[in-house]
Amino acid sequence: MSTHAKRERLLLADLLEAAGPDAPTLCEGWQTRDLAAHVVVRERRPDAAAGVLVPALRDRQDRVQAEFADKPYEELIQLIRTGPPRFSPFTIKQVDEGANIVEFFVHAEDVRRAQPEWSARELDPVFADALWSRLERAARLLGRKAPVGLVLRRPNGQTVVAHRGTPVVTASGEPGELTMYLYGRRTAAKVDLDGEPEAIERLREAKQLGI
Repeated sequence: MSTHAKRERLLLADLLEAAGPDAPTLCEGWQTRDLAAHVVVRERRPDAAAGVLVPALRDRQDRVQAEFADKPYEELIQLIRTGPPRFSPFTIKQVDEGANIVEFFVHAEDVRRAQPEWSARELDPVFADALWSRLERAARLLGRKAPVGLVLRRPNGQTVVAHRGTPVVTASGEPGELTMYLYGRRTAAKVDLDGEPEAIERLREAKQLGI
């Protein structure tokens, strides 16, 4: 049975292929070729991919990613489709699901939502719940830089606190939209903000949410 991560992987590959190597993305400074290279490096070069979290490795990550971006675009797409190498921990279903559901969903939307005309995907309830469960676990980390208290609320009334503080702003939306919002794609996320006008403005002006 196909997992959510595998489905999102194939969707991302299809979107990258359809967009071509020079299309814009929501990742600042990255075209689709750069995004494809990032995904491949993350799976195949953990020695360089660690630069996302370890500043001392950032230069190495940039250098290796640039090397992959120079490869034929079709080769990058095929590497994404075929998945990680044989001995990668990402070949284990539980690891793949845990690490890649959000990764591939967000990057697929990075491609889709950078286009002039796009509409939000209608996610099946099981997948929406999977995204929500990951938001519940990651909300405090992703929302730690919020300048005000931040609560996430999905349409069924479930909530999670992303940042404790006052005043409080509540961000309401479907789990996919809240995922995009908390992972730093705030201007492209269909999320409603409720709270004191000044607090909402402070949140909107904040430079960064996410990792």
